[in-house]
Amino acid sequence: MSIRALIVEDNAVARSFLTRVVRESFSDEIRFSEASDLESARVLLGIGAGERARADADSFRLILCDLEQPDSAGLELLAQLSDYPAIKIATTLHSDDEHLFPALQCGANGYLLKEDRFEVLVEELQKIVRGQPPLSPAIARRLLTHFRNGEGNGLGGGHQAAPAAAPAAPQAPAPLDHERLTPRESEVLTYLSKGFTIKEIASLMGIKWFTVNDHIKSIYKKLNVSSRAEAAVLASKQGLV
Repeated sequence: MSIRALIVEDNAVARSFLTRVVRESFSDEIRFSEASDLESARVLLGIGAGERARADADSFRLILCDLEQPDSAGLELLAQLSDYPAIKIATTLHSDDEHLFPALQCGANGYLLKEDRFEVLVEELQKIVRGQPPLSPAIARRLLTHFRNGEGNGLGGGHQAAPAAAPAAPQAPAPLDHERLTPRESEVLTYLSKGFTIKEIASLMGIKWFTVNDHIKSIYKKLNVSSRAEAAVLASKQGLV
């Protein structure tokens, strides 16, 4: 089964370059769609200017969106895709806070600099199958610096961190409602807890890694966790693994 990918980029040379990067990054068969502006992208997604994108059986699973579109900011499209179950990656030439944090706040799952070398971009995209966010090295360093300097309060606001409040009394962790997990999700959670990568889980279960990624998103949402480590701890406490 092939996977649909959407490249939103006004520059034809850049579109071709990003298409080659995606094709080189994954072993799955990729069906590409290209959009040179936001209007064309919305047509491919089947949405209007003020509408939210909704998934169907043949939805895009990977979307690369350039932030500097001539007709409107790429942030507008990312906001419309906030509930769309695809991996959404902002592509840009800018590594500053004014571009980085708004893109993440609008729902981007990754942030890549188009000026990076081909092999660097391939390596960053391949992190998806290992369950890691695709971030250009300069962006990863920028995020680390941002939060180490105490600027993380407000995401990009540049404010000093507020004085630490008195520690709250420890609370027992919320019970793991594993009855809500589907059999497939329980199986994925077991593999996650044992340290397998997304690609390894996909191979073991005989499914696509995009499908594994969808299961992981559902697990995180149901368990109210935000990382593999948290999910593994809760699963262990409940004797699921």
